Amino acid sequence: MKVRIEFDESRILIAVQRGNITALRRAGAYVRKAARNRVTQSANASSPGSPPNTRQGLLKRSLLFGVERQRQSVVVGPAEKFIGTAMKAHEFGGTYRKRRYPKRPLMGPTLQATAPKLPALWDKSVK
Repeated sequence: MKVRIEFDESRILIAVQRGNITALRRAGAYVRKAARNRVTQSANASSPGSPPNTRQGLLKRSLLFGVERQRQSVVVGPAEKFIGTAMKAHEFGGTYRKRRYPKRPLMGPTLQATAPKLPALWDKSVK
């Protein structure tokens, strides 16, 4: 009995890359949704150390994600196009428009909270 096995490395690499892109999209959407859930809508400022509040929902709408195919990575966070650089002052503490803002982290704690669930998004990603 003879057995012949052919191994096409390029096809496997392409399948892995496609599966990784799909899993990265899922991960980006999952982290974005978790971040949006942490932001509450209120006219009052949130207490230092807790996620920032949004007055009219702009912060929630500005949270986006994008997959970089070449780098095989995903970026999740507030879009500067919609919210400007204000979130940098909230996330890390600092000055924005001559006002001092205390640290109100959003993305860092969200990533830490969702990190244990992210590997499961890669299950069965390569077919």
